[in-house]
Amino acid sequence: MSSEKINRRQQILEALAHMLEVSPGARITTAALAKEVGFSEAALYRHFPSKSKMFEGLIEFIEETIFSRIAMILQEEPSALNRCQKILQLLLAFCERNPGITRLLTGDALTGETERLHGRILQLFDRLETQIRQILREAELREHLRPTLPLGGAANLLLASAEGRIVQYVRSGFKRKPTEYWAEQWPVLTAGFFRETVAVAR
Repeated sequence: MSSEKINRRQQILEALAHMLEVSPGARITTAALAKEVGFSEAALYRHFPSKSKMFEGLIEFIEETIFSRIAMILQEEPSALNRCQKILQLLLAFCERNPGITRLLTGDALTGETERLHGRILQLFDRLETQIRQILREAELREHLRPTLPLGGAANLLLASAEGRIVQYVRSGFKRKPTEYWAEQWPVLTAGFFRETVAVAR
């Protein structure tokens, strides 16, 4: 794919993200998007065969950005609790910097769109929860720490706390920042989260 074509695709996706930010509640048409980018609708379809594919392009950007950075966190941070904190902080900061795209994560911008797009978002959050659950599972082996809740419930609690802040951000019209108070809330949320396990002598 030529660099010019990649740049055009990027331009279209950036325009779509901008429209999602400035027109909450409005259904985005390809005609409006073409006007925003300064292309004809025919030119849009040369880069993306459908609007669904444009949304998929944004979802792929979310996945690539978040999970590549999660891989770095896992390499750099040995503590399970710190890993979880940094992953959720990353998610909240990403949403704060990309308000339009955040509307995809909450499903707000996908009303009337294909079921496949809703499935992609569900899959993204399932993948995040699985990652957190894996970190908590490894904490027992690496640090002799076990969540006081069952593993699935513990992972869900952490992710749901971040998800709630993301929903508030979209519902407030991007006024209520998802990272606001998070640093102060995290120690309260995780107080008593782990208990120490005793290594069994063989």
